Amino acid sequence: MTNVSNESVEKKASSSGASKLFASLAVVLCLVFGFIIWRYVMGDSGNFMNGDRDAEPLPGNFMGMIYKGGPVVAVLIGLLTMVIVFSIERFAVISKASGKGNVGQFVQEIQGSINAGRISEAMDACDAQKGSVANVVRAGLVKYEEMKKEGFNSEEATEAIQKEIEEATTLEMPMLEKNMIVLATLVSIGTLVGLLGTVTGMIKAFSALATSGTPDSAALATGISEALVCTATGIGTSTLAIVMYNSFTTKIDRLTYSIDEAGFAITQSYRKFRGLSK
Repeated sequence: MTNVSNESVEKKASSSGASKLFASLAVVLCLVFGFIIWRYVMGDSGNFMNGDRDAEPLPGNFMGMIYKGGPVVAVLIGLLTMVIVFSIERFAVISKASGKGNVGQFVQEIQGSINAGRISEAMDACDAQKGSVANVVRAGLVKYEEMKKEGFNSEEATEAIQKEIEEATTLEMPMLEKNMIVLATLVSIGTLVGLLGTVTGMIKAFSALATSGTPDSAALATGISEALVCTATGIGTSTLAIVMYNSFTTKIDRLTYSIDEAGFAITQSYRKFRGLSK
């Protein structure tokens, strides 16, 4: 068991290092991607009058109008890309942790096998299911068998099984929460950066109006609309981030609850076994 635990720790440490590297690279690449889209796609000369990106956007050209939002737009595109990338990454990791089949159905099958005393059948189901939940349940079942052979009483066995399940959970579950902090941070940053772009855009619009000498309602309306593009993009980014964060948090809670259900079934089965053996 010690060797297995050490191997698991080493694997988890390696996975953690890879996850940190992925997160760092993803952040940088998303920001670079945002700049490229802003500068070379939205800032394409074909979106502006006389082919000059410093001139006004062509009438009705949305891409050119967004470009006029300034470099903040590049950051917002990068943040939106981060939300998409990390959502895909979390979805893949959580799906892998759930295993091959439906987790709820798997737990029900495990409970039925355990209650009937078919521990080997339950282990086979864990091997077939795979994933973090199955790994944790299997660790509890292995400990169950050890306690049964040693003949421990119910209280000692229950404590040992629960401890084994907790240790296995400590190894498996943290990977599910990796990079969730990124999504949680993007919820706030998206709106704040959007507001920053709006404020700076409004400052530029009113500054241009003040220096022109004569009020130009059309120019002011254009400047304000360009500034509000940042707010819209920032709110959209934050909205997507919070929806994905809450969705993944709910999935993780369900996995944790499934482990608790299976763990309770294992400990209750041992109590039943000890009661029958007396």
